[in-house]
Amino acid sequence: MSTLHTLSSWLRPLRIGATLVWAGLAGWVCSRVGTPLPWMIGPLLATALGCMAGLPLTGSLTLRSAGHWAIGTALGLYFTPQVVGVVVGHAAAILVGIAWALALGLAFGLVLARANRQITGLDSATTYFASAIGGASEMAMLAERHGGRVDLVASAHSVRILMVVLVIPFGFQGLGLRGLDPFVPGPAEVHVPGLLLLIVLTCAAAGLLQWLGRPTPWVLGSLAMAAGLTASGIELSALPTWMTNLGQLFIGVALGTRFSPAFIHTAPRWLATVAAGTLAMIVLCAGFAWVLAQWVDLHPATVMLGTSPGGIAEMCITAKVLQLGVPIVTAFHVTRMAAVVLLAGPLYRVLSRRGWLV
Repeated sequence: MSTLHTLSSWLRPLRIGATLVWAGLAGWVCSRVGTPLPWMIGPLLATALGCMAGLPLTGSLTLRSAGHWAIGTALGLYFTPQVVGVVVGHAAAILVGIAWALALGLAFGLVLARANRQITGLDSATTYFASAIGGASEMAMLAERHGGRVDLVASAHSVRILMVVLVIPFGFQGLGLRGLDPFVPGPAEVHVPGLLLLIVLTCAAAGLLQWLGRPTPWVLGSLAMAAGLTASGIELSALPTWMTNLGQLFIGVALGTRFSPAFIHTAPRWLATVAAGTLAMIVLCAGFAWVLAQWVDLHPATVMLGTSPGGIAEMCITAKVLQLGVPIVTAFHVTRMAAVVLLAGPLYRVLSRRGWLV
């Protein structure tokens, strides 16, 4: 047993290295072809397909954290004092977006429950946390705590995020929706001493949140520190493009390696319902974004990214790469994620006691 464990520990770095090469090649091909978000979508698709085909690809929690750090820091650099004022001015719209996400998740849960009654062990905890538009890992943990099926919850969030990451960027590119962002990062140039200090400070903030057990600490910690510095007028350095590209690649690998050969055999009707429901949510979010945009005087594409059923890292990367209201989209997703993670458990208990869940 110890020999097998030693061999596995030696092989793991090789598997991670091979995975990064495979993912990097896919990212390069997508960048040459001209796909949106090539350094995230390419690695995501390549590793997902490879894992489902049985290739020994694997991700790394450390590299995923590094990707989250890069994206969080890059987003934080947009929050100049002027931008903070603009974001605060849209606080009411952000609160409406939170209410929309909670309502949309509840409706999606009812659809999942009614369409999959024949699945053994399916209960209200499973459908509720599988449909909540929040952090996938946090929702899986809450589902397990309330007696739900973690495998179905995790697969639902994987399919939802995969579809949102593919449909929205390609849709926006097809419609020519990019470059509409009036915001630019505060620091415009890379300064090596300032960059090193920025790395130390943002990593310290992320490490503190991780120690405190907060969700997605490497996104939120680095984002909070970089935004705090920029909003205070302290511009240490811009982030090199290669760092943000690597961040996208690491996140793409982290998403893609969630899939496995057994994934496509996991309750096909469940996965089909999640896929159809996700497409319906994207359409509904597009309509909601158009209406809300008329009220708050923002471009509908920016509001669409802010209210879409995607994850914080993926949607904020999309906003950054396509230059679509980065700080507004970031504010929408940060506040929504915090609200969903904090409210999902208590709301489930209230609705369950009153018999309002299927």
